[in-house]
Amino acid sequence: MTRFRQIGLMAAAFGLAMSMAQSALAQDKLKLAIGQRGNWDTSVSEIGTRLGIFKKHNLELEMLYTQGGGETQQAVLSNSVDLGIAVGIMGALSAYSKGAPIRIIGAETTGAKDIYWYVKSESPVKTLKDFDGRSVAYSTNGSSTHGVVNAFVRENNIKPRPTATGGPAPTLTQVMSGQIDVGWAAPPFGLDQIDKKEIRVIATGDDTQAFKNQTVRLLTANTAVLQNKKALVERYMLAYRETIEAMYGSDEAIKAYAAFVGIPEAIARRTRDEFFPKAALDPDKVIGLETIVQDAVALKYTAQPLTREQLAELIQIPPRK
Repeated sequence: MTRFRQIGLMAAAFGLAMSMAQSALAQDKLKLAIGQRGNWDTSVSEIGTRLGIFKKHNLELEMLYTQGGGETQQAVLSNSVDLGIAVGIMGALSAYSKGAPIRIIGAETTGAKDIYWYVKSESPVKTLKDFDGRSVAYSTNGSSTHGVVNAFVRENNIKPRPTATGGPAPTLTQVMSGQIDVGWAAPPFGLDQIDKKEIRVIATGDDTQAFKNQTVRLLTANTAVLQNKKALVERYMLAYRETIEAMYGSDEAIKAYAAFVGIPEAIARRTRDEFFPKAALDPDKVIGLETIVQDAVALKYTAQPLTREQLAELIQIPPRK
């Protein structure tokens, strides 16, 4: 074999090895459980995938949608998914305080203006005080909507009948059929019914002291995932942050979201602009921790406030690079 042929074969082998390495890297996968399909905040991974951002970071996402944060959290705790998106903060604190293998890798939504409670237009319910004695919906146990309903109860000294109803679509059916007095939803769901005056909004999550201007939903992972897939989680967060920038600075992101949910682009833009300021999706800081840990005790999610050391162990947000 000539020297030139040897060099050629070595170069070919090297090129094949590099190609195989790049191919393997491109096939890195993360499995996500995501609460509430179609909400603007829960659509970051979907929009980023459609825009090619996660692919650029050599990630392929398998996305499974749940009926709420409690269901998502259970998938994380059982280690059946890598990441849980839009887990309620009170549920996460509760699980951690009981020794569950959960870690926070980012804030998902801060503030609770986007989730709202409504009634049929002809309902006698006018204020939060009127929730007393009536059935009031939330998605799943441990979700952010569950936390808000508990806050409504405590802050307004009322005794409604909190009822898990799943996502916005089945909840609306139960409200309109008279099975539930007060429903919950998040835009873009329900905007059409509001505009047609078929339903009336009574309150939002921002009508509580416990959730207004505080982080209410989280990005989470099982501790085993952080140990075994740390580099993938860090790449996911890089792509996640990049996607948020696109969502607030790109018409292509609006088009991608509208196509994903099946709504007009005008409604997609309205959902973003009226209900989700960009700061609400900032994943880099959990806001209001000093108050949150106290509220978790008052709302009976934890027996006592988590310490600074416990919070440092629980919250492990990958740094920006």
